Amino acid sequence: MAVASRREPEPALKMFHATVLVTRAEEWCVEAATAEEARELLAHGCGHRCHLGDRVHAEVQELNG
Repeated sequence: MAVASRREPEPALKMFHATVLVTRAEEWCVEAATAEEARELLAHGCGHRCHLGDRVHAEVQELNG
């Protein structure tokens, strides 16, 4: 006599939203006459991002569900 196995139903999945702080190592480029000038320009927000880079740290700030 075969016995049917009883399985409990899987719980329904819920959607959760989170605020995540992500730190990346990005490569930025700027045209300058000297390395010192380039540092100064980059420090003031000049230039452009050449490559997105790798995520070096991620931390969940808030989780809502």
